[in-house]
Amino acid sequence: MNGVSKSYAMTGWRIGYAGGPKEIIKAIRKVQSQSTSNPSSVSQAAAVEALNGTQKFIKVRSKEFKKRRDFVVSSLNKIKGITCLTPNGAFYVFPSCKGLLNKKTKLKKDTDFVQKLLEKANVAVVQGSAFGLEGYFRISYATSMKNLKKAMERIKSFCESLS
Repeated sequence: MNGVSKSYAMTGWRIGYAGGPKEIIKAIRKVQSQSTSNPSSVSQAAAVEALNGTQKFIKVRSKEFKKRRDFVVSSLNKIKGITCLTPNGAFYVFPSCKGLLNKKTKLKKDTDFVQKLLEKANVAVVQGSAFGLEGYFRISYATSMKNLKKAMERIKSFCESLS
């Protein structure tokens, strides 16, 4: 099972594929047909080209994303009240902001944290509760290192202003 979203920068195109024993694929088809279907012909054609085209860029891109991920995780872990594990996939991290949710900061939930971060630091992230992870937030590192450095500085300044 795989897809083209991450490797080929085709997020939102919703193209995936699977191979395996006939009975397993039949079961997958039964579940899949009730949850999602009908990818556009344009998406299908683009996925075929991506899969059949040169694959040279993938290692270069992967190395760059690893560098960005490591920078973001390291930067976040240096901020008091934030903890962040290193993910093994995707292009976003889910740091905990639980250390900043208290009476002193007047932030009660992750939704409060992300709202104030946007208002005060002009950094947009998604509350973890939208993914079932109350007390966390999701931040993408699928942008330039310049933007990530700016965002990490702003997040750090915002968090320091809470104490």
